[in-house]
Amino acid sequence: MKIYVWGTGCGAGDLLDRGLDPREVCGFLDGEGRDGSFLGRPIMAPDALRGRDFDLILVASRQAEAIAAKAEELGFPREKLLFCRNNWSLQDRNLSYERAARVLPEELLEELRRPQRAMRDPMWLEHSPLQDRDLENDCVRLRSLEGICRRLEGIPGDAAELGVYRGAFARCINALLPKRRLWLFDTFSGFAEEEAGGQAAGLVEAHRLADAKKLLSLLPHPERAEIRRGLFPGTAEGLEELRFALVSLDVDLEESTLSGLRWFWPRLSAGGFLLLHDWANPKLPGVARALERYEGELGCALPAVPLCDVCGTLVLTKSRRLNT
Repeated sequence: MKIYVWGTGCGAGDLLDRGLDPREVCGFLDGEGRDGSFLGRPIMAPDALRGRDFDLILVASRQAEAIAAKAEELGFPREKLLFCRNNWSLQDRNLSYERAARVLPEELLEELRRPQRAMRDPMWLEHSPLQDRDLENDCVRLRSLEGICRRLEGIPGDAAELGVYRGAFARCINALLPKRRLWLFDTFSGFAEEEAGGQAAGLVEAHRLADAKKLLSLLPHPERAEIRRGLFPGTAEGLEELRFALVSLDVDLEESTLSGLRWFWPRLSAGGFLLLHDWANPKLPGVARALERYEGELGCALPAVPLCDVCGTLVLTKSRRLNT
């Protein structure tokens, strides 16, 4: 069987970690000019498959609309594409699962067939700086971020993200808070070796393929952003006196999450928010353990509200006194 995966990010890594044997994958398609390899398989431009025979392309990227259009342009038969993310647009984007049933593990296919649900925009929303493509992967998470940013008026401090990956969430923070300085902390080369050892291979490989140079081109206000590349908290040296109104903590693993909480929580302004991504993600239990450890160090539970987004964000906030 000739199977290809369209995407080289977390969606591709997740497929492999959920049971797709990488030895059965001929290559990974990437439309953004990346090259090299992904878990030992070549990364290819989609055009390289034009006119070639294959059995199935698993579309693991969230850019479903653009990929569907590109696949049609290249003449790929629709029945040979299986959309694994954003496959529902009020109706299933996949024409048939018969071909996929012949080549994928049954348990994996059942997960991919689960229907997804559309959500309405909130009544308070108007003149949003977010674009449609920002909302494709996790509308709940992004609309929640937008609502949180509206609560920050009068709250002093910068914005920051620890665990930037390829910059999609950082782009939205930058768009929603154009007047605030945005600090972006990441290795841009994957997890620290001491933490990566026990993690799923697909997750580790997906995070290796980040690009700090491309990140700035994604931001609508790049002049307000500063990239700190390397291992945290070493990259925060010299910033100890800063205060933050908004922090996104998205480093997936326990020790890195704990380091982020220890550094950022004391510097979060009263009335500010810290977004702890993957807190309820069953595949990344270290995030919740890190919060438990930090609350144990403090001797109290932090005020928090969980979101019903895809990966289970927990929103932490510091209370503030009102002037009466």
